[in-house]
Amino acid sequence: MSTIWIIGALILILTPIVLVHELGHFTAARLCRIRVEEFGLGLPPRAKKLFTIGDTVYSLNWFPIGGFVRPAGENDPTIAGGLAGAHWAARLFVLAAGAAANFLFAFALLWFAFYQGPTATQVVHVLPGSPAEAAGLQPDDILISINGETITSPQIMLNHVWGDEQRTHTIVFLRNKERHTVQITAVRALGVDVTNTTARGYLRREPGAAAKAAFQFLVQLVQETLQAPAKLAQGKLQASDVRPVGVVGLGQIAGRAATNAGKTGSGYPVLLMAGLISGALGLTQLLPLPALDGGRIVFVLIEAVTGKRVKPQVETAVHRYGMYFLLVLMVVLIFQDLLNPLF
Repeated sequence: MSTIWIIGALILILTPIVLVHELGHFTAARLCRIRVEEFGLGLPPRAKKLFTIGDTVYSLNWFPIGGFVRPAGENDPTIAGGLAGAHWAARLFVLAAGAAANFLFAFALLWFAFYQGPTATQVVHVLPGSPAEAAGLQPDDILISINGETITSPQIMLNHVWGDEQRTHTIVFLRNKERHTVQITAVRALGVDVTNTTARGYLRREPGAAAKAAFQFLVQLVQETLQAPAKLAQGKLQASDVRPVGVVGLGQIAGRAATNAGKTGSGYPVLLMAGLISGALGLTQLLPLPALDGGRIVFVLIEAVTGKRVKPQVETAVHRYGMYFLLVLMVVLIFQDLLNPLF
């Protein structure tokens, strides 16, 4: 996978996700009558001032990933109409709105992905005398799942079948839109030639079922993330299973999704991956770490519970050192992704 392809896929997938996050902050600030000094497309330095609406400058910036919102008085409560000087409830709403926007965007992407469905895998030829022929598979059958895993590409079948031991596999398939289940005992190969088909209607869900699947996907994402530390300590997960990724790793994931979409003729891989990244970004931003939205929310909650505000100088210093830590972590993750690519 070329570097240019990875960078292009990263920009195309990550930019709208980050923009949605910033739009969440921006919209919440506007609703709370908090002044926003600048809304930028891309990251600084500024390339061009596009226009001004009210007190807000809309700008185009040189680094073409995502964007940013710069509220007035972000850390200075003495500035009238600024974020830091607003009531704690307003600040809580603004800080949480970015993650909320990401979850809503993730739900929309996942809903459309599940509604459309993955590109189906279709049987082209059944080899005479093969396990597949003995089980009754025929050309034009649409393969739905193998051993409970949805077949979205021929590679998934290969992953289950490949091996030196004889195994029995449960195959679910469609024939004339009727669902059938067969048991096939094989070693290394089932004896079928398959291809991806653009007949996505075979695997698409009804709108309500797609919404349910999208919601369950996000719930599972949150549960698995919160349970990961305990499972790691208990040995139920390996360190490689919870490996964090940086910008380069995200680019590799985005590039793989875009490549799969090009091969299958379906937007399903990109939609599914973008939904996952958007949900993961929203969840990450809510972690109670300095410099993240969740870290700022902690200080707001302290004020809400105690009725006393932490000194702005203290909070600013905590977030500053938190940002230094995140920058160092980002560099470490970049080197990890370069030295040990995901794919």
